[in-house]
Amino acid sequence: MNQKYFGTDGIRGRVGEVPMTPDFVLKLGWAIGRVLADGRPDRVLIGKDTRISGYMFESALEAGLSAAGVNVLLLGPMPTPGIAYLTRTFRAAAGIVISASHNPYYDNGVKIFSGDGFKLPDAIEQAVEAMLEEPLQTVDSARLGKAERVDDAAGRYIEFCKSTIPAGTVLKGLKLVVDCANGATYHVAPAVFEELGARVVRIGAEPDGLNINRERGATAPKALRAAVIEQEADVGVAIDGDGDRLIMVDHHGEVIDGDELLYIIAKARHEDGTLVGGVVGTQMTNLGLEHALAGMGIPFRRAPVGDRYVLEVLRELQWELGGEPSGHIICLDRTTTGDAIVSALQVLHVLVSRGISLHEARGDLHKYPQILINVQTSEPRKVAALPEVKAAVREAEAELDGRGRVLLRASGTEPLVRVMVEGPDGPKARGCATRLAERVETAAMQRSGGSPASV
Repeated sequence: MNQKYFGTDGIRGRVGEVPMTPDFVLKLGWAIGRVLADGRPDRVLIGKDTRISGYMFESALEAGLSAAGVNVLLLGPMPTPGIAYLTRTFRAAAGIVISASHNPYYDNGVKIFSGDGFKLPDAIEQAVEAMLEEPLQTVDSARLGKAERVDDAAGRYIEFCKSTIPAGTVLKGLKLVVDCANGATYHVAPAVFEELGARVVRIGAEPDGLNINRERGATAPKALRAAVIEQEADVGVAIDGDGDRLIMVDHHGEVIDGDELLYIIAKARHEDGTLVGGVVGTQMTNLGLEHALAGMGIPFRRAPVGDRYVLEVLRELQWELGGEPSGHIICLDRTTTGDAIVSALQVLHVLVSRGISLHEARGDLHKYPQILINVQTSEPRKVAALPEVKAAVREAEAELDGRGRVLLRASGTEPLVRVMVEGPDGPKARGCATRLAERVETAAMQRSGGSPASV
């Protein structure tokens, strides 16, 4: 992709710095209205997570869309997948999410769904960027868009989530700890599980605009592990700030990541004869999952890192199940994007329908040690492409001698080069990853002429 502003997951940045400034976001709203509504008085939905800056950007987008002659439906705090769902049900031209996902409160971003509930293809993102270069022209006053709030948005989405598991399924007898990361699911996720009969202990469900993802949620499961053990709960559910990532914790306090959750769902569907095709993972997917699926005769394909690329491969192959270790799980027969609540329900249905614990459900999956190191740099793409960095990767691969994998990639959402080494020999993988990260750090330092980056 050659977009100037759009990355792998929409537009994202530090609040107050381009592109996340009020004036830019206002014009972005206008450009979205011009491209996706094409001058028609269509409706566009706007939802947000719980960041304090969401109020500011919501108003800016509303103004820009109105200037383009587009009507606006305001959803308030709502999970990203909830906005995708409501975009479809309202037959809207687009759905806009104001969120920086798992990032801290001082970041924010804009993600866009087209009318079918899928993330925008590259061609449409490029058209929006091209429109941003045009002068903003407000439609005639009589054609300005109007705005109204959707008061029952949360209730609509709660009912949808419950509909994604078989009718009659109840979670009665299960005690869950649900960590909402003080994010967009704080008022939705606990209600879904409670209405299905579970006893729910809530943590990370008191957002104040500044505490989203802070030591809570799918990217920080330590608090959930402690709460599960303290509460003697059956399962812990951790969701990230915008509601599209899921990590779970079993009754022993062990973290169950996206690879393991994908395995649980795939295995159950395979046994039930409902798995369509195979499973799509990414370059980060553990070799252990690939081998376990192969042992059951389930096809597996890798996509580039990013849930949008998992989705692209799923649609290309006409398969239905894919995901990432980070907890993006896509069940295309249920919804159009990664959905933490829906994914959790698929796993919980497996547990109650088979009468097993979460620990038992993932018990025969054996993952290889996977060492991940982040190298900070202001130019991750350029550093990852340096000849000396590529040479270091080849040396690391030679060191593993075919018994493992090396992956080095520039983050699409943060100023980082991510180094991953995986293999059956944990100490060897760690040493290899450490040496490779040091080489990348040195190359980044030499390129910038500054002090060493932190690893």
